Amino acid sequence: MDPDRTYFFCGIGGSGMLPLAMMLQAEGARVAGSDRSLDQGRLGEKFDFLRRHGIALYPQDGSGITDSGVILVASAAVEDSVPDVAAARRAGALVITRARLLADLFNRAPVSIGVAGTSGKSTTTAMIGWILHHAGLRPAVVNGAVMKNFVTAETPFASALVGGGGPFVAEVDESDGSIAMYRPITAVLNNLSLDHKSLADLRRLFGDFCAKAGRSVVNADNDEVALLAAALPAARVWSYSLGGRPADLTALDLRPDPGGMRCRLVDRRDGTSLPLTLAVPGAHNVANALAALLATGSVGVPLAEAAAALAGFTGIRRRLEVVGTAGGVTVFDDFAHNPDKIAATLAALHDFPGRLLLFFQPHGFGPLKMLKDGFIDCFSRLMRDEDVLVMSEPVYFGGTVERSVSSRDIVAALGGRAAYAIDERQACGEKLLALARPGDRIVVMGARDDSLSQFTADLLARLAERDAAATGQA
Repeated sequence: MDPDRTYFFCGIGGSGMLPLAMMLQAEGARVAGSDRSLDQGRLGEKFDFLRRHGIALYPQDGSGITDSGVILVASAAVEDSVPDVAAARRAGALVITRARLLADLFNRAPVSIGVAGTSGKSTTTAMIGWILHHAGLRPAVVNGAVMKNFVTAETPFASALVGGGGPFVAEVDESDGSIAMYRPITAVLNNLSLDHKSLADLRRLFGDFCAKAGRSVVNADNDEVALLAAALPAARVWSYSLGGRPADLTALDLRPDPGGMRCRLVDRRDGTSLPLTLAVPGAHNVANALAALLATGSVGVPLAEAAAALAGFTGIRRRLEVVGTAGGVTVFDDFAHNPDKIAATLAALHDFPGRLLLFFQPHGFGPLKMLKDGFIDCFSRLMRDEDVLVMSEPVYFGGTVERSVSSRDIVAALGGRAAYAIDERQACGEKLLALARPGDRIVVMGARDDSLSQFTADLLARLAERDAAATGQA
């Protein structure tokens, strides 16, 4: 970090940018930024929060970058035609990626835990951060989602912890290849499946990531991860399983509760057996918890202490988050955007009765094309006969993009499933409201679009209005 220069974040409101901006500012750096959502008048609460913390905000027109003393931080996906990037080039300012900045902070930490995988990264990162915080180790944490345990009135967007000299925990990204920049002391690999890149690329990236680590925590239940782990020195690998395969830490007797999950932990390393209670639902969250327990064990937190801390873990925003119930209909906000994540969501919700009204907004035309077959297989296998799927067209924020596959292609291939492709999201909402009846669960799924949470809140408000009107007429 250079304290004599201003760090200007292009897209400062993004889930990956905001935590880094807040962390740098807390460490004494000058921070400013821009965002298209700010220009469009959206997400005002988030930008008000940044202003209250003394961060200067500019239109995304290049006006905030006028000299070479600025360091522009941009995502790998930002094109050179974006005005902020063009202005930085003209001014001779340094341009770095968000991933490069995070990797530099991560690699300079004496103790570092990097969390990787196709799914579950944000939740596992938050679980690790909560255990370390609970143990008094004052971790620094950079996450891609808001961690509910750390939300306060002063920090409503708690996707980062500044820390106090403890371990540095970060969610690391494979989608842009930046995972190659990280040198973790402990590497966590939750799973590996097709998402963003080819399987061959993912095998190489995740394999190299684990090979650099002093300790790798791996999911024995995932075939691809198990193969990668077999190539590592056995003494440097700790594995976990939901009971299907031999592993160092196993969860047995999984029991879903209305408020979460219960199971029994068995530690093969010393024969320990103890209960684990989670306040977050789904077998996938038990797997995330196993990863977090082993990762924190690698820095000295005893298993029993870590398990006790997880009983108080309240989850992260937009991960199967209950927004509310109105008129007998419960509304969920969920980040699921690839086949594995959607499958985990459906499995968790199908543990309990009630029809699912699924809204899915794909997170881009490129991912939709790559994952088309996976989406079709996931929805066709895992939707129950009474469930309904409503899909909008993918989120689009500008730039050049191929549109050869649309949501209509997914719906057309689902055969006998009740599924609808409706271009506009607002019209999708009207369809969901028309279908909803007491006992249903509405699940809003999608990524890379913070406005989905407002869409979800609006659906709940409309349901409440409808219920009030019906009650008043009775």
